[in-house]
Amino acid sequence: MSSFRHRGHFCLLLVLVMTCAVVGCRRAARPAASTTAAPSTTTVDPVEVAKIDDLPAETPVVGDVIEKPEVPEAPEVPEQPAVVVEPQTPEQPAAPVEPPVETPAPDQVAVAPAVGMGNLVPIDIELPAPAFRGTPKPQNEPNVQPPLGKPRPPFFAPEGTLNLASGKPVRCSDPMPSSGEVDLVTDGDKEASDFGYLGLRSGTEWVQVDLGQKAAIYAVLIWHNHAEARVYRDVIVQVSDDPDFLDPQTVFNNDYDNSSGMGIGPDMGYIETSEGKLIDCKGVEGRFVRFYSRNNHIDDKNHYTEVEVYGKPAT
Repeated sequence: MSSFRHRGHFCLLLVLVMTCAVVGCRRAARPAASTTAAPSTTTVDPVEVAKIDDLPAETPVVGDVIEKPEVPEAPEVPEQPAVVVEPQTPEQPAAPVEPPVETPAPDQVAVAPAVGMGNLVPIDIELPAPAFRGTPKPQNEPNVQPPLGKPRPPFFAPEGTLNLASGKPVRCSDPMPSSGEVDLVTDGDKEASDFGYLGLRSGTEWVQVDLGQKAAIYAVLIWHNHAEARVYRDVIVQVSDDPDFLDPQTVFNNDYDNSSGMGIGPDMGYIETSEGKLIDCKGVEGRFVRFYSRNNHIDDKNHYTEVEVYGKPAT
């Protein structure tokens, strides 16, 4: 019995020694990490084997190899364009905007003294009575300046300037005027009347005044038919030394489309009123003055109530 116990203890001791020897040999002869291992695992160094038991429970362990958890790849972020920040400059106060200035017609402003004209004085113009109130502007008539809306400023001319056309002989382009006589144009009667004007046929027609001698002309005035607010078209005024106007000087032309064949004029059309149309002639010299027109916006007639030519005989 005693011999059997000694043998049992001996066998148990032998098993324990062999177990320790096997474990020791296994640790000493651990094979190198395989070069064909899966990309998702990592070989653990022998020193770290003892720490396997300390890993968190959710960390997977295969033998002596710690398997790395797969980490999802981050989504690609699109590249943002580079933002260039320019240096800010302090805002400058906006410059004041000046309102547009309308250029009045020459007969709507007082004429300043001209060089070489001597002492200038306002000329005395006797106006007829108005035949209507207001100055309505035709809606569909082009190239017409708006009414001034107040009395015309005085016109200045050299001292001694007179109406040289008063009572002077008149010719016209119409051999058979539709109404009136040619001498009505210079008889001094400017009042609006159905019988106090010379009526010419349709088309571009003219009346012509012979001053009797060459003169320095500073202004002319025209009254067509001012009983209504009419717009007469292609109003052209020329001055010449010969009665046939072979070499005329044009002092006014509002033919904007050359419909009368004497060139496109730079002047504006106007509405007929009791003040008449005053044209600055700037001292042009000549003996004959011719006045053209081509109908009006109401009918196809040409009318002349009165014309005046302000000047002085040429020296």
